[in-house]
Amino acid sequence: MDKIQSMQVFVRVAELSNFTRAAESLGLPKGSVSRLIQQLESRMSARLLHRSTRRVQLTQDGQIFYERCKELLANMDDLESMFQSNPTTVSGKLRVDMPLTMATHMVLPRLAEFLNRYPALEIELSSTDHRVDIVREGFDCVISVGQLKDSGLIARPLGHLNVLNCASPDYLQRYGTPDHPDQLTQHAMVNYDQALRSRSSDFEYLDGKELKIVKCGGTITVNSTETYVVACLSGLGIIQVPIIGIRPYLANGQLVSILPQFKAPPMPVTLVYPHRHPISRRVKIFMDWLGEIMQAFIA
Repeated sequence: MDKIQSMQVFVRVAELSNFTRAAESLGLPKGSVSRLIQQLESRMSARLLHRSTRRVQLTQDGQIFYERCKELLANMDDLESMFQSNPTTVSGKLRVDMPLTMATHMVLPRLAEFLNRYPALEIELSSTDHRVDIVREGFDCVISVGQLKDSGLIARPLGHLNVLNCASPDYLQRYGTPDHPDQLTQHAMVNYDQALRSRSSDFEYLDGKELKIVKCGGTITVNSTETYVVACLSGLGIIQVPIIGIRPYLANGQLVSILPQFKAPPMPVTLVYPHRHPISRRVKIFMDWLGEIMQAFIA
């Protein structure tokens, strides 16, 4: 195995913190990956990884070597594609993460056209609501919805998603349709909290530029966008949700938009990727495509 392949294997082990998962993702036997890392450490005269029964972690030398490997591999990708204008020559694997709602309603319905345009590309699509560790988990880019914490990564703003207030017809028939947020103290909100720690259900809306919060009732807390919408469909309460995931339910009458003049702040959508220079052509092409298809959903 040549030096480039050795670096690719090391990078994947470092990002997945696991020899078995790295071997599976690369289509190699676990023993081959272990031997390769041992040979690499011997050649470098440095210990690159701390090994334990539960996980693998980079040593200080390993972290430095990892960063240089990522930079060199990105440079190789860029050099290989610099003079290639034919889409069929853009090849390799892209590892991306985004919320399940965006994957289901935005990306997957259009992904076939992208792969038809670039048939030599492979996509690994992760769909989660929790924030992933882009570097450690080896993602090329991530779509983030909501306020972005300062992470030292490169952030590319894509726009904002409009948020609607919704309830099911069954819920409104049982409890009535509120005309003002002040009436929501007598209503139930479905509460969304990824850690399942929150006990309060709040309704947020903008009064001019001022954010106002109304404390509401509610008996259920969920930690995924899918169950959040399903809880509303089941008549368990009111939700505030980006339109991207509920258009079909609004169209067929399973959900009803309420309090349209009391809108929650729009949710920012950001494309995040590691601080690498230069960025590989296949990653740039995919990110540009994501930006294009997002235009139909953002404000």
